[in-house]
Order: sequence, then C-alpha cells, then structure tokens
Amino acid sequence: MTSAAPTMPLHRLDVPAPQVLPFAIGSFDSIGPLSRASFPHRHTFYEIAYVTHGTGSHVIDLRRWPLAPPHLCFITPGQVHHWERVTGLQGVVVLFEDAFLLAHPGDRDRLRRLGDSPSLPLAGRAAPRVDGLLTRMREEYAEQQHDMVSVLQAYLHILLAEAARLPPGAAATAPEPVSRTAAVSEDFVRLLARPGAVAELSVRTCAAELGVSVGYLSAAVRESTGRTPGQLIRHAQVLEAKRLLAGTALTVGKVAREVGFADPAYFCRFFRRETGASPGEFRRRADGNHHGPRTLSIDRGTPRP
Repeated sequence: MTSAAPTMPLHRLDVPAPQVLPFAIGSFDSIGPLSRASFPHRHTFYEIAYVTHGTGSHVIDLRRWPLAPPHLCFITPGQVHHWERVTGLQGVVVLFEDAFLLAHPGDRDRLRRLGDSPSLPLAGRAAPRVDGLLTRMREEYAEQQHDMVSVLQAYLHILLAEAARLPPGAAATAPEPVSRTAAVSEDFVRLLARPGAVAELSVRTCAAELGVSVGYLSAAVRESTGRTPGQLIRHAQVLEAKRLLAGTALTVGKVAREVGFADPAYFCRFFRRETGASPGEFRRRADGNHHGPRTLSIDRGTPRP
C-alpha cells in the first residue's frame, strides 16, 4: 500500500510480482501502519477489514462506527476514512482493485451497497464462517499455487455473498440482472466516486465518457435513483467538500477549486444552500467533533504482507 498526498492522502495498492491482478491480504500488522491510519485518507482500491479485537472507532465519510468485534468493515474507492483512538486493533485486511472483480462483475454493485452501511456485526455462525473463509484466502495467497487468482476471486465472491446476507445489509444473495438504463446509472455513480472526479465532471462530460446522450443519461439516472444527474453531482460536490473541510487544512478557496468552483464566494453560497451552514461553520463543528490530533503526515514506505 502506497500513498500520495497533494491535498488529502490517497493510498494506492502496491503488490509484488507474481500477482496478475492487484490484490493483498494479511493482518493489520503485516499489511503495515497505513492499514490502521489515524488520519483521514482515501483509496483507489477496495478494502475489507475483518476486525476481531480492538477498541475505538472507525470513521467513514464523517460517520463514526464504534468498534464492536467481530465485525466486517467495507471501504470503497473514493471514501474517506480513518481509525480514531483505536487500541489493540487486530484482524484481517483484504485489499483489491476493481480489475480483481472481473470474474464476478455483479460484486461491484454488491460492494457499493455494502459500502453504504460499512460496518456489519458478526453474530452466531457468521463469525466462524467469515473467519474460515479468510483463513483459506490467506493460505491460498501465501502458497501462490497454480490458478491462485481464480481461487482467490472465488473466495472473495463467497465472502461478499455471505456479507450481503447479514443484517443490515440490503443486498440480495445473488445480483439481479440489471437493465441497460440501470447499468448506465450505476456507471454514472461510479464515475462520481472516483477521487477528484467532482472537480472535472459535468452531466455532458459524464454522458460522453459513458457513450450515451445527455438525454439518455438523464432519463436513466432519474429512472434508477429518482434524482437527476445534476442533483447527484451536487451531492457528490457537497460530500467531497465536507471530506476536505473536515479532513484537511486546505483553505476554503482551495476546497472550492478541488470541487469544481472557481469562485470561492459562489462555492460558499452553494455550500450554505445545500447544507444550511457555511464552510467555516461546518469546519468548526467537525473540528469540535474530532477527538485527538489530526495529522496529514504519512508514512511513504511501501509495507507489504
């Protein structure tokens, strides 16, 4: 796992050969200190954390989830998270990029839905089932035998299916076929989730990237979500602005530019209209809710399992 931090730390997955697709699994200790980072950061990859021990909280997109082992945590690309006032954190971390899902493309939607409610408690038979799956995944990863990637993809698919069955997960145990309009809408949502996307994307540029007309994109998104593409872009801009205001020391003017506003005054009016508070007021509230030091210094090593 490596990181780069122009405005907020952005972690990328760095795994050694002979991996065909980016993937890593290990303990919090073997993955390295970035796996338990206490400062807000985001990923270009997916992370599943199986927490078996520890106290404190996991903060994901400004929502605080108290640790209650054993449980599963899901972090999707672009989400901002950090571990807050955590002690004794133990468990298993699974890291993988979107390309690792090619064998089971329906798992992308399942991960997105799991990421909407990212902390799933494991009770009864769920904990030993998940523990057993992850143990076999670690063994397979360590042995690196023939067809390792296919086996790991299969294990990951089963893990996600198991997680989707857990309350409060709303995902079905098997992905339902989606229409063309639903697929376009999901692709649009994924575009907005890319780090830095909200500063560059408009309804027109999204339509061009997806290979559809503006009218088709608007109809597809409205049919699937009940909202227009413009409304979802504004929502993504607000969420990104909140992430940057709460997780960095950037000035309001720089935050405005990061989310696509050349005029800071117009950004402030937009932010107040959407949230009911000015950027400064929101930052002061976030600072008041943040317990412990906030630091943007990061380890630039490349810990590997």
